[in-house]
Amino acid sequence: MFQVEEELKKLPKEPGVYIMRDRRDAILYVGKAVNLHSRVRSYFRENIGRGPMIDKMVSLIARFEYIVTDSELEALVLENNLIKEYSPKYNTLLKDDKTYPYIKVTVGEEYPRILFSRAMKKDKSKYFGPYTSAAAVKDTIELLNKLYTLRTCNRSLPRDIGAERPCLNYHIKQCLAPCQGYIDREQYREQVAGALDFLNGNYGTVLKELEEKMKAAAEELDFESAAAFRDLHNSVKQVAQKQKITDSVGEDKDIIAMYQDDREAVVQVFFVRDGRLIGREHYYMTHVSEDSRGEILENFIKQFYAGTPFIPRELMLQCDIGDRELIEKWLTGRKGGRVYLRVPKIGAKEKLVELAAQNAKHILEQDRERLKREEGRTIGAVKEIAGVLGLEHIERMEAFDISNINGFENVGSMIVFEKGKPKPSDYRKFRIKTVSGPDDYACMREVLSRRFRHGLEEGKEMQEKELGKEYGSFTRFPDLLMMDGGRGQVNTALAVLQELGLAIPVCGMVKDDNHRTRGLYYNNLELPIDTRSEGFKLITRIQDEAHRFAIEYHRSLRSKAQVKSVLDGIPGVGPVRRKALMRHFKSIEEIRAASVEELAGLPEVSRRAAEEIYGYFHKAP
Repeated sequence: MFQVEEELKKLPKEPGVYIMRDRRDAILYVGKAVNLHSRVRSYFRENIGRGPMIDKMVSLIARFEYIVTDSELEALVLENNLIKEYSPKYNTLLKDDKTYPYIKVTVGEEYPRILFSRAMKKDKSKYFGPYTSAAAVKDTIELLNKLYTLRTCNRSLPRDIGAERPCLNYHIKQCLAPCQGYIDREQYREQVAGALDFLNGNYGTVLKELEEKMKAAAEELDFESAAAFRDLHNSVKQVAQKQKITDSVGEDKDIIAMYQDDREAVVQVFFVRDGRLIGREHYYMTHVSEDSRGEILENFIKQFYAGTPFIPRELMLQCDIGDRELIEKWLTGRKGGRVYLRVPKIGAKEKLVELAAQNAKHILEQDRERLKREEGRTIGAVKEIAGVLGLEHIERMEAFDISNINGFENVGSMIVFEKGKPKPSDYRKFRIKTVSGPDDYACMREVLSRRFRHGLEEGKEMQEKELGKEYGSFTRFPDLLMMDGGRGQVNTALAVLQELGLAIPVCGMVKDDNHRTRGLYYNNLELPIDTRSEGFKLITRIQDEAHRFAIEYHRSLRSKAQVKSVLDGIPGVGPVRRKALMRHFKSIEEIRAASVEELAGLPEVSRRAAEEIYGYFHKAP
């Protein structure tokens, strides 16, 4: 048994990381400390003005653990890793799933290529970025390949020169075909040097060359070529215009500012590379209600720069942060060069920080309006449905549907909406086991019985382990059960619930002769609902989602049955080849249309097996 007072006495007076856990052993909070003994004990003192959120967290602590480190810097790194891995409920968290694109030029190859990359590796390539728009990166790569007619293939050159015919890019004049030796290494490298010059921001030369080529083509009445050069010229100008100059000194820096309300904060970052503003991005921080601006920025910097592969030389901040010197030291170690955290007070830099803060405020205010509209579509719609049915409270709604074709592969679907929004993690599929024919009522009876029996059993097991209901996938029962149909389906559901001793409101979503929802069937009455209201729209979405989920499941089973029955009849095609064929060709029709060479191109399919497959689909009637 964990005794908090006894364990507090054992805490070492050394740097490290502490982890707070609740009675279910879930991690509540991860923190770092210069002195674990003092820091952890501070949580269990009374009346120290920590704020209601921390007080709530402390009341949930059942035990804590700690990891001693050699230094505060090591503790900071470990704290970041644990927060990223566990996303504790009471830590201020960066809501970010972004990975940043780079332009990679493989200068270590004899004949370099320009590639899209999501990571900056320590290889012989040159990297440009990071950029905030993957689409912009892909457009730039496409433009560079057109401008400098560079190869895009994966052939190993010069080893494979002349081994195969030139590809389509050569024939449409978008590659100089180094794979055939049509251009020597030095000439090709000159083309690559032009692309590198472009990526470094020198657009003037290429704009001038394109303009001259466009005029020359027009004078020779080659209007098709002139139009192509014109389009390239316009594309280069668009790229050049996006690279806004922000500083006469070509340095890398990130400009960071934020704006917050009582629930979350938005941090805005301007990315400046080589003195040019290449993009901006905003990030949401949650669990910020009691954090100061400096604390939010500190948490953002630690979490964001622990994950991004590029760290600029300077971070310009809206305000100072608590562990500035320690974080500078950590970032310097990650970058392998000096990193500075600065708070500009006057001049152009201060105005840039202010502009970032204004952007953050604008984004959060826009988001508030969006959330208000979304609330009308979701929570407001749920309240409307509750009012129509005369129920005090609805949060979780479950809807069920049955799908089959003349009793073949009967399946059921369960979909869940919480607070008016779908919750796909709680969706469930049921393959009917006890009904062989097209009997929707019997199928629904089986699905509901399995769903609620499973929930009761799971709930009993959770109680025995002293765990809360929310920890079971089926234990949380709905506040309202919505059936796709009228009296018959509702009565089926009520009979199952009565048999299991459950009291859950059940309503039917009734459709008219044109298969459109017209109202709700509840307590033996059909209740009308305004077809223009958000409540009606939510009912329609629930009904459509239940139907879609059941149909998709049924279709997947039919597809698997078809694949199994067709491909398994071909000599030499077993489970491995069947899986490889479907993964590559996607459908039976594509397999049927494939040539022997295309079939044999799969590593899992031999030439003989390819001939068997082709022959099976093309045998004479």
